[in-house]
Amino acid sequence: MPDQTARHSLPPHPGVGYKARHFSNIIDQAGPVKWLEIHAENYMGDGGRPLAQLRHLAERFPISVHGVGLSIGGEAPLDRDHLARLAHLCGWLNPASFSEHLAWSTHGAEFLNDLLPLPYTSATLATVVSHIDQVQATLGRRMLLENPAVYLDFAETEMDEVDFLNEIVARTGCGLLLDVNNVHVSSTNRQTDPFDYIDRFAHDQVGEIHLGGHDQDHDDTGAPLLIDSHGCEIVDPVWELYAHTLATGGAKPTLIEWDNDVPDWPVLAAEADRAARLLQKVTA
Repeated sequence: MPDQTARHSLPPHPGVGYKARHFSNIIDQAGPVKWLEIHAENYMGDGGRPLAQLRHLAERFPISVHGVGLSIGGEAPLDRDHLARLAHLCGWLNPASFSEHLAWSTHGAEFLNDLLPLPYTSATLATVVSHIDQVQATLGRRMLLENPAVYLDFAETEMDEVDFLNEIVARTGCGLLLDVNNVHVSSTNRQTDPFDYIDRFAHDQVGEIHLGGHDQDHDDTGAPLLIDSHGCEIVDPVWELYAHTLATGGAKPTLIEWDNDVPDWPVLAAEADRAARLLQKVTA
């Protein structure tokens, strides 16, 4: 019989973002994969095959719910209908974790299909804190906030990203989701040191780690420009940064994030297996 307690906590092992095409593979040969993550917005409807499959998987695996549409960093109030649908999902699913992005994606009544960065100012901080307080009060659970992939810096920024995240945690009691690929992407684009970022991060507040692929391009000056795409294998510099993250903060639940050009299961399982080997070194 499934362990009820284990289903409601993420183990310090690899997980994958669930895709319906992998349902049979996960049921029959999950391999190193010990938990699953879903995008909340894909499961806010009533009934149908997606919810039936999710209910079945939730009997066997801890589930992490990852939101992409709350627009935590937006200036406008949170969408109450969206938040109510999210609360309904978390209510019946009772996931092991819920997370959202430090980003914005709305302008007035328009929803932008992207996760956009924001300036790190006292005014932005107050808005983000207010929104997180509202989310946590509505859901009745602690949320994790993910560090963004950044492509430029705002002139009005008053503090760096790590300090900004730390202040959010101090004011709201939320946790953090550390996306190591985002650290690599942002550091390359900003020409900063990703290892210094990891060294200063609040690892004791991290409930989940993300790893993913990115696309490589160049800006108008010829400098490298990385785009967070989740559509390819994880590159060696990100694996090296992940190993440093584990050595610094210890083993954490680690997601292999692959949302575009999704491969067959053996490719995804191989990425999870590589993460599992690094996690085992830390625990050993």
